[in-house]
Amino acid sequence: MTIKDFKEIWDQKREILSANPDKCAVKVKADSRLVDGFMSRVKAREFDIVVDQNKGMGGTDQGPRPGEYVLAALAACHEVTYRLYADALGIPLEEVSVSVTGHSDARGFFGMDDSVRAGFSHITGEIKVQTSASDQELERLRQAVNQHCPVLDDLRNPVSVELNLVRK
Repeated sequence: MTIKDFKEIWDQKREILSANPDKCAVKVKADSRLVDGFMSRVKAREFDIVVDQNKGMGGTDQGPRPGEYVLAALAACHEVTYRLYADALGIPLEEVSVSVTGHSDARGFFGMDDSVRAGFSHITGEIKVQTSASDQELERLRQAVNQHCPVLDDLRNPVSVELNLVRK
């Protein structure tokens, strides 16, 4: 797909959503089942995803851990958002790649210290771009991406989560 194609997608989607506000609400679903030890099989749309723990944690190491999927989601979402916004803003972008690292303290997960978070305390990363854009254009792009990347928004802002326990 060429840059022009992504700009066309951007324009078409914005036009459709402006004309049909009822199409703005989106639901995304994942169904998971623990199948063997710590290995889960997740279904998202038509995709089967394996989630597991490493062998040192009692898993079989047949897939990434849940937290690694969080990092993968952030990295990939950031790349897509960079691509789409670069094209929409007319900022040249030949390549983009993202590397992120989650930092956590295992005492939180294992209930050893309730003052320690069970998940990541922070995430660091690097976005590498190949571009002829000026520093000002790149900064404008970075700000747009940081404002509009859905996964970054999910991680930075509390999301209401309600998980009901149901007996089978």
